[in-house]
Amino acid sequence: MDIRPITPTYAVSPQIDPADIPAIKAAGYVAIINNRPDAEIPPSHQSAALRALAEAEGLVFVDNPVTHQGLNMEMVTDQRDVMDDATGPVLAYCASGTRSTIVWALGQAERMEPDAIITAAAAQGYDIGGMRRQLDALR
Repeated sequence: MDIRPITPTYAVSPQIDPADIPAIKAAGYVAIINNRPDAEIPPSHQSAALRALAEAEGLVFVDNPVTHQGLNMEMVTDQRDVMDDATGPVLAYCASGTRSTIVWALGQAERMEPDAIITAAAAQGYDIGGMRRQLDALR
């Protein structure tokens, strides 16, 4: 499991494994956001399977499947709302963590300076510098 904290309360990860759920809870996360569509992964790693395991551990599990072509502001708002409502740190995952970082970045555009957003993502290995115009437009 490769958890990359973008902020103290939000981290991203590549695809999680069912066996990772107890470690996610032990690491202090209270919610998991799935940004990966089920069509991309085998049944053992799809939302229903991971949701059952996460909820059995007392974690909130939210589906917010994102594709680069289908990303919209409703998805961004939904993700930000989960983060705002969480009682502790949130972990979002997708194939590599990039989509989860992009959704976070767009959701923070009204709250953080674009440079701070880009720097926070870059510190965890995600180059979103090409999003600067979008981030500026959302301010």
